[in-house]
Amino acid sequence: MFFFDPTYLIFMIPAFILMGITSWYVRHAYSKWSKVRAGSNLTGYQAAQRLLSTGSLYGVQIQGTPGEMTDHYDPRNKTLYLSNGVANSPSVASVAIAAHELGHAMQDSEEYLPLKFRAALVPMVNIGSNLGWILILAGLFFGWTNLAWLGVLFFAGGAFFALATLPVEFNASARAKQLLAETGIIRTEEEMRGVNQVLNAAALTYVAALVTAILQLLYYVSLVSGRSRD
Repeated sequence: MFFFDPTYLIFMIPAFILMGITSWYVRHAYSKWSKVRAGSNLTGYQAAQRLLSTGSLYGVQIQGTPGEMTDHYDPRNKTLYLSNGVANSPSVASVAIAAHELGHAMQDSEEYLPLKFRAALVPMVNIGSNLGWILILAGLFFGWTNLAWLGVLFFAGGAFFALATLPVEFNASARAKQLLAETGIIRTEEEMRGVNQVLNAAALTYVAALVTAILQLLYYVSLVSGRSRD
């Protein structure tokens, strides 16, 4: 069965290494700067509250969420979810993460086009991620090459979604850095260096996700192409 094709490892080992490095870097940056108190002494929750008022985002709520680094903004219910470690800590890492998620809330409020475009891709990606490999498997098993290529096309949605995610995340981080500086939540160059390190580390995970999705797609293209030639 093609699930155990050794060629898969040739394509994916670089992605696994990259994902491992970026995961380590994110945890290293978070661990380092979660121990450094922000000069404003605001917790992630308090920083988010201040930024909500500054940005006139009065319809956005803030709630807790379990886990570590599980912080996110949900545009469906206009809610900013902060993990306990971020919400209750007055660290540089906490205010950086809270501001980044608030950047997504601002994007939603302004109907930021890349955010709307990414949201529109979600149904297609959900279908493609489940259906794509089934079509590839069925097409290869029965020798129906066109069906296998259709599966590859469905699977390509994941890579396209990962690509569409990059401008959304980069923009949210840029907003966060500007807001933290303008509101005085971050006051020194050293603190801003910490903000940059935390947010840049997080951004690298999305780059790694894109690389992983592309390499996986290339594997399936190679697989179906090989069967087509046979």
